[in-house]
Amino acid sequence: MTDATGEGSDAMATLHDILENKGRTIYKTRADATVREAVAAMSQARVGALPVTEADQPVGIFSERDVLARVILEGRSPETTAVGDVMTEDVVCISMAASPEQAMAVMTERRVRHLPVVLDRKLVGLVSIGDLVRWASQQQKYEVEMLRDYLAGRYA
Repeated sequence: MTDATGEGSDAMATLHDILENKGRTIYKTRADATVREAVAAMSQARVGALPVTEADQPVGIFSERDVLARVILEGRSPETTAVGDVMTEDVVCISMAASPEQAMAVMTERRVRHLPVVLDRKLVGLVSIGDLVRWASQQQKYEVEMLRDYLAGRYA
């Protein structure tokens, strides 16, 4: 597990804020679950990836890409293949105190779409690129409104 702590951020918003907005439900799986079980959980939750945990600590991540590249293309059986055999093990995690901008930078650099969020090495959430795009859009709307109010003289 690689940790992108995000310490020393000047940004006001944190991933904690995004997780509070998004909700605290954490969909996850175990390394000994079958691919079929994990895919069923992903489908039911309507998510594209599941952190793989042991004792609430991320040990990997299992995504749609893993299903395609390591199960389908390699001809493995989803009914008998364990998630731990096909998950991405070098999972990068980020601190709950990190800013959304820092999370976007990590996702861009590492070319990932899902980022486990940790506090004291324990999984506390997962942010997706969609969550961060939604946050950025809301920020832009807020800034536009502030500028409109300023230009209209609504501020003293």
